Amino acid sequence: MAPSFGRSISFPLTPGRASSKPRHSRSISLPACTTSSHPLLAELNTRIAAVRSLTHSSLTASLTQIHALHSALADLLLLQDPQDALHRATNVGDRLLDAFLLLADAHQGFQECLIALKHAVAESSAALRRCDAARAASATRSQRRAEKELARLAVSVSDVSSKCARLSLVGTEDAEMAGALVEAAAASSTASALVFSAASSISSCSAASSCKKITSVFSSFGKKATPETTEQALERLRALEQCFDECDGLCDMVFRSMVQTRVSLLNIMTPTI
Repeated sequence: MAPSFGRSISFPLTPGRASSKPRHSRSISLPACTTSSHPLLAELNTRIAAVRSLTHSSLTASLTQIHALHSALADLLLLQDPQDALHRATNVGDRLLDAFLLLADAHQGFQECLIALKHAVAESSAALRRCDAARAASATRSQRRAEKELARLAVSVSDVSSKCARLSLVGTEDAEMAGALVEAAAASSTASALVFSAASSISSCSAASSCKKITSVFSSFGKKATPETTEQALERLRALEQCFDECDGLCDMVFRSMVQTRVSLLNIMTPTI
């Protein structure tokens, strides 16, 4: 988990004390000068808090929260304040471009791993129904390779949080706004690492153990597994396949939102010709 940036990730809109001179009061139809008063920044920080709180949520719930964070980030990047902040703090903009490139690549890899796992699950199910030990063993090997790739992706996105945490924004003019953008990237990467690790763990616990057990029965005793044992394994494989199917569309949404975030950042950081 990435370390905190040392500030609150929510900005309550607490009105200031009433002035003794009413003529100086601000119209409620206009935003305050401070960036923290903008509702889109408050929304982003709400989404950051929700993503930070993910622990044992389902894969679909976690992916939904990550997508919501990026939707809030996309809305905020349309404003002039964050655009000005990125122009003035080029080190932040460059770091965010690198972070979201890595995140987009990782989530594309995550999609590929899910496809590989779904194929392995289908192969395992077919092998068990046909009592084909060699096919079951092959499917298990394919599954293991995908799980190892998921573990590698989890490590790679965890590095984004570490790099974001090393950015020094204290005392800068745009510390609040730039800090919120950096923390959004860090929170997204931490949550992505949790999702990748959880997918690998679910796959390993739900399917690989079943296939390994049935394969062991085939090879050790030279006979078919009992119908009860086979049906139990098939049921676990069906549940796993359903889980991956439910993640499929969400994975694509998250990947596209990360690509769009990086495109927005590139448009902001690239001078208009």
